[in-house]
Amino acid sequence: MSVKGAKDAARIPGRNGPESRRGDAAASLAAGSPEQVRNVALIGHSGAGKTLLIEALLAAHGMISRKGSIADGTTISDSDPAAVRQQRSVGLAVVPLLINDIKVNLLDTPGYPDFIGELRAGLRAADAALFVVSAVDGIDATTTALWGECHHVGMPRAVAITRVDHPRADYDGVLTACQQAFGDSVVPLYVPVRSGGGITGLLGLLQGTVSDYSEGEPGTPPRDANPGELGGSEAARGQLIEGIIAESEDETLMDRYLGGEDIDTDVLVADLETAVARGSFFPVVPTSAVTGLGAPELMEVLTKAFPSPLEHGLPEVTDLSGAPVGELSCDPDGPLAAEVVRTTVDPFLGRVCLIRVFSGTLREDTPVHVAGHGLADRGHQDHDTDERVTHLYSPLGANLRPVAQCVAGDICALAKLGSAETGDTISSREQPLLLSTWEIPEALMPVAVEADSRSDEDALSRSLAKVAAGDPTLRVERNAETHQLILWCMGEAHADVVLERLREQGVKLHTQDVVTPLRETFAGPAAGHGRHVKQSGGHGQYAVCDINVEPLARGGGFEFVDKTVGGVIPGTFIYSVEKGVRTQMQKGLAAGFPVVDLRVTLLGGKAHSVDSSDAAFQAAGALALREAAGAGRIQLLEPVSSVSITVSDEHVGAVMSDLSGRRGRLTGTASAEGELTEINADVPDQELVRYAVELRALTAGTGRFRRRYLRHEPVPSS
Repeated sequence: MSVKGAKDAARIPGRNGPESRRGDAAASLAAGSPEQVRNVALIGHSGAGKTLLIEALLAAHGMISRKGSIADGTTISDSDPAAVRQQRSVGLAVVPLLINDIKVNLLDTPGYPDFIGELRAGLRAADAALFVVSAVDGIDATTTALWGECHHVGMPRAVAITRVDHPRADYDGVLTACQQAFGDSVVPLYVPVRSGGGITGLLGLLQGTVSDYSEGEPGTPPRDANPGELGGSEAARGQLIEGIIAESEDETLMDRYLGGEDIDTDVLVADLETAVARGSFFPVVPTSAVTGLGAPELMEVLTKAFPSPLEHGLPEVTDLSGAPVGELSCDPDGPLAAEVVRTTVDPFLGRVCLIRVFSGTLREDTPVHVAGHGLADRGHQDHDTDERVTHLYSPLGANLRPVAQCVAGDICALAKLGSAETGDTISSREQPLLLSTWEIPEALMPVAVEADSRSDEDALSRSLAKVAAGDPTLRVERNAETHQLILWCMGEAHADVVLERLREQGVKLHTQDVVTPLRETFAGPAAGHGRHVKQSGGHGQYAVCDINVEPLARGGGFEFVDKTVGGVIPGTFIYSVEKGVRTQMQKGLAAGFPVVDLRVTLLGGKAHSVDSSDAAFQAAGALALREAAGAGRIQLLEPVSSVSITVSDEHVGAVMSDLSGRRGRLTGTASAEGELTEINADVPDQELVRYAVELRALTAGTGRFRRRYLRHEPVPSS
């Protein structure tokens, strides 16, 4: 088979795959202007129903002939093998819909905390957020925290309550929970219509009409609600209208409404759309991915109420030196400024980058500048490269369809950009730019890996570079002291995905226990005698030295003091003794860890006019230190980190009790924003290896922590 044939075959999934369900409407989509684009990130905890809601929207719009299944791995947005195996989203996926000439880019984000880096990338590419909440499971603290983040940046939001037709669904209870967690501006636009113990339709509170879902997808135009339905929704309708009027710029509306005037529906709808677009009013739509309930109503919110990219600010922009440039706007004719929000590696296409264009227009066969700065501390060195855009695609999950261009505000995919990594800026060669990076969480769970054989080491290095290029939350470290290759991950699920992707590329590896880099020091004064004398014909080797060793205070470093008299050791060899001592300190004395916090005093020695040399006195210095270690007592030191833990007030007691069991020393607590507490403690690094996972379990997924190296302290005797 030719290379072209292999590529074509790779793009044709199996009979039951997402592509086999595609309708004619799923052809490539490219917006003509920013006004025609809506970028919406779907946010919610794992299992809330984000992926299945997208399937329902695709089916309702005729883009697929039947909905996919998470269990079967046939959903459009979860095509990653790791997502299929774990049966949850592990990466960002884009699914575009064309609704009445409006292109809606749905960004399916992972809900599991380990993949919050992908979620933040989705928020970066989005102009609005749809919070997906299960009527069965309710909301969790992580979703509430993400709502707060969106509030902080003023991002428009709406709420879709899924699984409302499930036997265990509690729509009213979950709606109340959303209002308590998100605020009083969370108000339903539609309410379920119940008949025979089940939900058979949705009543639009403003229009007073009912969409009938008793036969599944709505097949008839909405009907007028009957008196019983209207009476049951009177309170909800009043709450909605009062909320809209409170957000209206027409200050006379409230007086007119309270005076008994019936406000025109078109006026209320216009004010509603304005309030949603500016991020001050948050409509709620009940939905079901199984029956398609609420899909058309949700589409209306996405296209009419959510803002276009023209109404959303751009990230801060600088030139390559870091100097601010003139403020850019979402203008297709402006300077090119785009960002890589996700990077994957296709076996045939190579590196595939998901791109959000903020300014300008990205076209095929165009030279561009790729720049990545500011992530050197995570192993992503600053880089600047000129490349050429060869092919431009419209992504539909993992499927790519060619397009000619991508205008400001839209999202596309590029293939074969050899140097591009997630977070990089793509701009023109004539005017290279840098977009400020979004907040990337710090990976705090170490995983030690080793290639199965020496021949696998090169493959591991190459594959790890590819994986790290697409995952800015992954930090790769080669520890110079323990000689271990450490992958710093967000948690166990993240580590599983990273290791699986490495093995998919043919790398044979295994994990090891993470070795904590200890130190050694002397517990008390000691003396050492170093005698290095060898004679084997010709010039021999002769060096003798006597040293005294005493420990310094923690952090004292190393001191070498010369107290020889009478020239017993020539001055040229004094430094040789010091060099030998330093070399032995790096090699270690008892357990092979570096020796620290030490003063070595050279008291005396002997030299030979012919056989003494630099190498001989280095050897003598090392021997003297080893003898002193044998005569004295070596103390092991372990690294201790200063840890700041932020938890909700209800979990403070459990976290502090857990810290005590980890040999942690509390250094203080302080109130943080909201009902949060920051706990500060000094904790040995050995106790923090799995703390990212264990803190999450201890705090129902809400706790987070930061750490920084503080000092080394003596290891307690067992």
